[in-house]
Amino acid sequence: MQPAPCATHLINPFEITNVMSSTAALTKQDFRFFHRLRVRWAEVDLQKIVFNAHYLMYLDTAIADYWRALMLPYEAAMHQLQGDLYVKKSGLEFHASARYDDILDIGLSCTRIGNSSMTFVGGIFRGAELLITGELIYVFADPATQTSRPVPQVLRQILTDFEANKPMHQLQVGSWADLKHWALPLRMEVFVEEQQVPPELELDDDDAQAVHAVVTNGMGMPIATGRLVQQAPGVSRLGRMAVTRVLRAERLGSMVLQALIDAAVRRGDREVVLHAQRHAQSFYARAGFLAHGEPFDEAGIAHIEMRRTL
Repeated sequence: MQPAPCATHLINPFEITNVMSSTAALTKQDFRFFHRLRVRWAEVDLQKIVFNAHYLMYLDTAIADYWRALMLPYEAAMHQLQGDLYVKKSGLEFHASARYDDILDIGLSCTRIGNSSMTFVGGIFRGAELLITGELIYVFADPATQTSRPVPQVLRQILTDFEANKPMHQLQVGSWADLKHWALPLRMEVFVEEQQVPPELELDDDDAQAVHAVVTNGMGMPIATGRLVQQAPGVSRLGRMAVTRVLRAERLGSMVLQALIDAAVRRGDREVVLHAQRHAQSFYARAGFLAHGEPFDEAGIAHIEMRRTL
């Protein structure tokens, strides 16, 4: 993925029309999105300040997180959109220098969407101090020929909604019949393809009776799922929790978990149990689940039973 600016007045939260001439007035309040990083030793030059080329790298790093904030797995989303983004133009304006070990906040905003281009304004801040202003212009293009194509309407709407502070995802709770279309491919992606769980172990008869939760993004792509099975009167078993890999730090798992716990409460259950993969034990512990018994293997993966009283 490479960066490039947006071109249209659809999005202009702080009404900058000429970024390189008016950006000294930028403040943190002009941005909804921020990516935080710490300056590393390797990024400082002989003047003991950040080498100028690294600021573009900082903006490019922030762009990757911007797509995560949109709830768009970049590669999969671009494949579905039948295009990709290519840098057309980039520019920096220097106001002050960053130094080793500074904590920087990189703000980004899509300020204009044209027919095939998108303009992003960036601000690199140390605390409240604006150090660098950047402009990135991307062109949406055919990846085979790298010829420009119109920005798809769905992507245009997602960008517009994000800058307007609208939600980037939708949560649905329902039956397997209603949600299988989204839940099944995500579970295949996470459990079968990524974790190498045999398909015959991943799918079982409990799906038809379970309550399912699915989170989708603005393109209708499934990005998180889970299910709740009635294990015994008053006891639910939570499982099949899956979040697409590149969005696992976006609290989607917590959203699904809470939705299923709420479903258990509405049903009148007294307790929820689950088999947590050991690497996810702390995630469930933060949600109030306590470990019970000894660790065990399930489908070749280390698990531990956890329980929470409702």
